[in-house]
Amino acid sequence: KQPQSEHNGALPRGRFPPCRRRRPTPPPLIPTRPPTPTPAGPATPPPQSPSPARGNLCTGTCTTCSTAAREAQRATPAMDGTPPPKPEAKLAAGEAGYVLEDVPHVSDYLPDLPTYPNPLQDNTAYSVVKQYFVDPDDTVCQKIVVHKDGPRGNHFRRAGPRQRVYFEPDEVHACIVTCGGLCPGLNTVIREIVCGLSDMYGVTKILGIQGGYRGFYARNTIDLTPKSVNDIHKRGGTILGSSRGGHDTMKIVDSIQYRGINQVYVIGGDGSQRGAGVIFEEVRKRGLKVAVAGIPKTIDNDIPVILCSMLQ
Repeated sequence: KQPQSEHNGALPRGRFPPCRRRRPTPPPLIPTRPPTPTPAGPATPPPQSPSPARGNLCTGTCTTCSTAAREAQRATPAMDGTPPPKPEAKLAAGEAGYVLEDVPHVSDYLPDLPTYPNPLQDNTAYSVVKQYFVDPDDTVCQKIVVHKDGPRGNHFRRAGPRQRVYFEPDEVHACIVTCGGLCPGLNTVIREIVCGLSDMYGVTKILGIQGGYRGFYARNTIDLTPKSVNDIHKRGGTILGSSRGGHDTMKIVDSIQYRGINQVYVIGGDGSQRGAGVIFEEVRKRGLKVAVAGIPKTIDNDIPVILCSMLQ
């Protein structure tokens, strides 16, 4: 250690006192899925295959190739790059060329789910309105004008409240995430979702995911209540923050499962909606009772079926 007189009482350049040394911030804890229990039995060592020689084909049993295969399966393209694979369409054909392009539903892979009366039927603001609930068989045609001898074309399931719902208010744990670029109106949508879930359906547990899709596993969450979002519509941007990319499907669904979330509301454009579809496919594979809803937010008008998004 050099005497202070040589440096006029200051430390050499590039040095920091012990109390001001910069230390790397530890990475956030990421919830992981519990290991799958293995049946009891005689312990047999796994087969060890030598690494393939140059120019030879590997059978996929070596440690190097199996690890690479798992990493490739886990990786998901970012939303700002190559789009993820499109989920398989849910189609139902009928007479005269009628085609219903339906949306995937939790009851598709959990057919025995119980249903409950919609809380809106006891709400004084909605119970007095006739025909407020949407019939399950109501559809909307893609093309209004068709030829006399032509097919009826594609139809889509009509959105709106149903008389029977699949979640009780006490069991709902919802979350909201905003993805993509910033734009006016995001805070208004967040406020309406929170107030609608709380005031109309009696939901008390609503989380805000900060920082877009990567916020599921790399950022903190905030609790959203009607009081906390009371005046956010007067501000610009989004109180939750936003980002592009960061879509790791496995980590996102791991976080959803770990936190006990069963309703996910994704506010974003075409890339964010494709990401929501990929998340639902992983939820379906795991058999989780989780509903994923996409709210279109785009100025490009490039989301199919949506004639006008919230920014147009």
